[in-house]
Amino acid sequence: MSPELITPDDYPHWVHGRLLLRSPDQAWDGAAVRAFRYGAHDVTLPPVRDYLVVAYHKGSADMRRRFDGRWSHESLGPGDVTLLTRAVETRWVWQEEIDVVHVHLTHDLVRSVCQQMYERDISDVLLQDKLRADDPLLFRLAMGLAREAANDEPGAGLLVDSLSCQLAVHLLRRHTEVSFKELHPQHGMPASMLARIDGFVTEQIQSSLTLQDLAGVAGLSHYHFARRFREATGTTPHEYVMRKRVEAAKTMLARQGWRSLAEIASACGFSDQSHMTRVFGAHVGTTPGRYRSSQK
Repeated sequence: MSPELITPDDYPHWVHGRLLLRSPDQAWDGAAVRAFRYGAHDVTLPPVRDYLVVAYHKGSADMRRRFDGRWSHESLGPGDVTLLTRAVETRWVWQEEIDVVHVHLTHDLVRSVCQQMYERDISDVLLQDKLRADDPLLFRLAMGLAREAANDEPGAGLLVDSLSCQLAVHLLRRHTEVSFKELHPQHGMPASMLARIDGFVTEQIQSSLTLQDLAGVAGLSHYHFARRFREATGTTPHEYVMRKRVEAAKTMLARQGWRSLAEIASACGFSDQSHMTRVFGAHVGTTPGRYRSSQK
């Protein structure tokens, strides 16, 4: 196996132990939980894909870890937590049997939460190197996610999303170093970015486009995107999409006379024909039917 960024399911290939718990794949967006029982180890772990929180559940260990060429040493037991940032190689050495819970948070989840917290574009998020993080709340949040993984009860997806967000926010407040992209003095957006957004909306006009969809095209948080888009265009993203839907409807009404109004409403992304009629009237000053008649 190539020592590339490893996923939660890759861990047993590198650190051999008994798998005690695995979170479901469904309803776990951006987070994953694995629990293991480990014996003595001296193992080099390749760079991991996710940010990792290790909660020590049972047993105690005299733990040594090499991170970025430096060794650290702690006595760890139930209630303790270790933090490991993503994309770095580490070596771990211990002699005792321990039960641990691994909570993985993806880069996309942490980045999204960070952008919403600071309303700025993120360059990188580095989880601080802490073999022993003195933080009982981290342990409680990790074990809360482990309980949800074990029980898989109704509403688990909602609670998992909430706990994952709480965990990410707490890590960002107390245990990370965040670097931001440089803020440029000009307002708004470059023409190339606006062109990408315009092309995306045109291609997806029949879809239910959200602010998050448009922000994703621009590579910005939805808060920052909305502000910069308005600065650049003088309108909100919602107003812009509605105007594009109306323009698409005008084209179809003029060129595709065989299509019903309901079909055109659906093709242009309106919720129904009456929705198209209301929005069309507000923008054009007439109904879609009368507009079609005027184009003959």
